[in-house]
Amino acid sequence: MRNAYKIGALAIAGSLALAACGSSSSSGSSTGGGGGGKTVVISTDLPLQGSSKDASDATNQAIELYLSQIGNKVGDYTIELKKYDDSTAAAGKWDQAQCTKNATDHVANTAEVAVMGTYNSGCAKIIVPVLNQDPSGPMLMVSQANTNPGLTKAWDPGEPDKYYPTGKRNYARVVTTDDNQGRAAAQFMAKDLGVKKCYILNDNETYGQGVAAAFATEAPKDGITILGNDPWDGKQPNYTALFQKIKGLGADCIYLGGIFDNNGGQLIKDKVAVMGDNTAVKLMGPDGFTGYPELNKLPEGQGMYLSFPGLTNDDLRAQGGAAAKLLDAYKAKYGSDPASSYALYGVAAVQVILQAIKQSDGTRKSVTDQVFTGSGITIPADVSAIGKEIKIDPKTGDVNLLDMTIEVIKGNAETTLKGWPITA
Repeated sequence: MRNAYKIGALAIAGSLALAACGSSSSSGSSTGGGGGGKTVVISTDLPLQGSSKDASDATNQAIELYLSQIGNKVGDYTIELKKYDDSTAAAGKWDQAQCTKNATDHVANTAEVAVMGTYNSGCAKIIVPVLNQDPSGPMLMVSQANTNPGLTKAWDPGEPDKYYPTGKRNYARVVTTDDNQGRAAAQFMAKDLGVKKCYILNDNETYGQGVAAAFATEAPKDGITILGNDPWDGKQPNYTALFQKIKGLGADCIYLGGIFDNNGGQLIKDKVAVMGDNTAVKLMGPDGFTGYPELNKLPEGQGMYLSFPGLTNDDLRAQGGAAAKLLDAYKAKYGSDPASSYALYGVAAVQVILQAIKQSDGTRKSVTDQVFTGSGITIPADVSAIGKEIKIDPKTGDVNLLDMTIEVIKGNAETTLKGWPITA
């Protein structure tokens, strides 16, 4: 299987060097290339409005660039890309109603065979069951960024089975999960930062609650006392009273489980105003706070620690190979590296989808079957967009990779601090 993919990829690169590349597209339109055989549509489903816009735009751009490099073709199939927006201007982030609409639109678009996304785990939990019940499917979804464990393994009650009413899996991802991310964050804060008393705030969403719970479970094992784990209301004008309460408890650490979109900027400003800068009382957040230029430029954000369940753009470039080449090509075209390290993971998710399409008969059911039967999908390291071999477990949809990176915001940028090994 690996050799077949490698040979196919090299053949595509060579034989399609003269093929016409797809033109750029606007949201809701499709791009494709020339070539014979059947044309199929793959889509992205991302928040294109609000604070996540930069990360989502970078992911779409990286995918479009990669597709153009392979001539918008895999095997005998010509690939078109359709971009869906799962956010609304009113919400300023992903929106439950929009995710529901997108789910039905994916199924209704008969040319569409697979979805790359979503960015937010809560949105995935809405879309996956709809795709799972597609009469011509199940329809495949592969995420570049969902980290909530319950999508693929036992976590909250009824998970993950309730997302697969047909009894067949149709969801995979190319990043590790929040049980690992929360554990790594607690270990890092205890061992490297030496904190003793931590207060957890979560944004009361699926993802935020999950990663906060994982941190809370691990922290006492590492000598950290958890003083509280409360939700913050993303619609509040300020959080001064909340942090005054936490300060009175003697916390030397704040862990934010959630996404920056939920008024994270104001939350961080008020933390620093009340409790001091991030060298005085340590502040850490998960990947829901990565990839936001607004946060990186925030004076109060300097010194904040972040975890990222994968390799950052800096690490991807440093390791060389296909990942570094793709980053260089992206920078040459757009003038800078992608705003989010998830951009190349978006390409990796697309590579899984393309390999499934290549091995299939072009129908939704067949595309999904390639991922969840037999030995599943393997992308060799030398062609992988993230420079490492990608293996999708056909039983669960989880990936073999357990990378975790600790970052710190300094000089108005996310900076890699160190890799963190995942330990039980």
